[in-house]
Amino acid sequence: MAKIRMKTPLVEMDGDEMTRILWQKIKEILIEPYVELKTEYYDLGLKNRDKTDDGVTYEAAQANLKYGVAVKCATITPNLQRVEEYNLKKMWKSPNGTIRQILDGTVFRAPIIVDGITPYIPTWKKPIVIARHAYGDIYRAVDGAAGKGRAELVFTDRNGSEIRETVHDFAGDGVVCAMHNTNKSIESFARACFNYALDAKLPLWFSTKDTISKVYDGEFKKIFAEIYEKEYKEKFEQTGIEYMYTLIDDVVARIVRSEGGIVWACKNYDGDVMSDMVATAYGSLAMMTSVLVSPSGVYEYEAAHGTVTRHYYKYLKGEATSTNPVATIFAWTGALKKRGELDGTADLCAFADRLEGAVKRTIEEGFMTGDLVALFKKPGVTPVKLNSEEFLQAIAERV
Repeated sequence: MAKIRMKTPLVEMDGDEMTRILWQKIKEILIEPYVELKTEYYDLGLKNRDKTDDGVTYEAAQANLKYGVAVKCATITPNLQRVEEYNLKKMWKSPNGTIRQILDGTVFRAPIIVDGITPYIPTWKKPIVIARHAYGDIYRAVDGAAGKGRAELVFTDRNGSEIRETVHDFAGDGVVCAMHNTNKSIESFARACFNYALDAKLPLWFSTKDTISKVYDGEFKKIFAEIYEKEYKEKFEQTGIEYMYTLIDDVVARIVRSEGGIVWACKNYDGDVMSDMVATAYGSLAMMTSVLVSPSGVYEYEAAHGTVTRHYYKYLKGEATSTNPVATIFAWTGALKKRGELDGTADLCAFADRLEGAVKRTIEEGFMTGDLVALFKKPGVTPVKLNSEEFLQAIAERV
């Protein structure tokens, strides 16, 4: 059978640890036998980021802007322990944060629903999509230590005039943190959320804590409300879906009681936390898709989880691991599907759909990685635990 040909390359961003190992196996077993894979490759592994002074991350993001579609492996954001472990020059920033800043995008994360994997919250029957603002807040914050003295927030306008506000008068040691965001980025976030909700025909809930953060969070609330009234209200009413703003603690309570089928828009940190909570409640962090969408229509697909360090150390000892590759596979299928849509390559889109279907059928027929075995309950089917490569081969048999 002739392989499917691609017209335009994907930007391929390799990563770290166990996900890096699986990345290569996914290509070898599930993609390259069927697709004449065309990628522009960037190694975002921590060693290469350190070697290039993180320049490779910026190069990859610029390539993403050029070609329009990227697929990214999970990467390490180093803490002090990682700096020592890898003998790094410095504690490099999150590559995801850097890419999100350059693309000015919104991250949409949705669970992969499989028959037999029942959510921990029994009322959840439909997907809950987390829309995460991917710019600013603590991910672009300036922070530092403070001693006895006064910490101030100072803004200097273009004419040189200063506005000063006391943050805190310290009687002893402490810490300070300054965050920012831009109206332009918030507006892009709002439009991305409204457009996604319309395309998916799902209601949109947006939450902040404007009762406490009256100016900062209040600006998010105001911008969303203005854009909705001017640009989207009529479209939402015609589609039969709602837009609702409320406090984040209220949405948390509502979400737990809901049946799902909602787009939940969150600020950057809220989305980071809540997407992990939602993914885990649906069954596994490895069963969650993630796509970064920029206002100009640039896409970057990735798994919503980390590099699976514990399994990587076992792998280095020569032990077989049962690491779940589903989210990483769906990152590849999402990117291939979008590339096919943009290039008019219908057979590439069809292959991506076929591969996703094979993944789901493999699990539904009882063959899965260890993290799913305890969650799987389907009459007449006894789950079988496979190691990572066995699971990929089982999927290949069904493609």
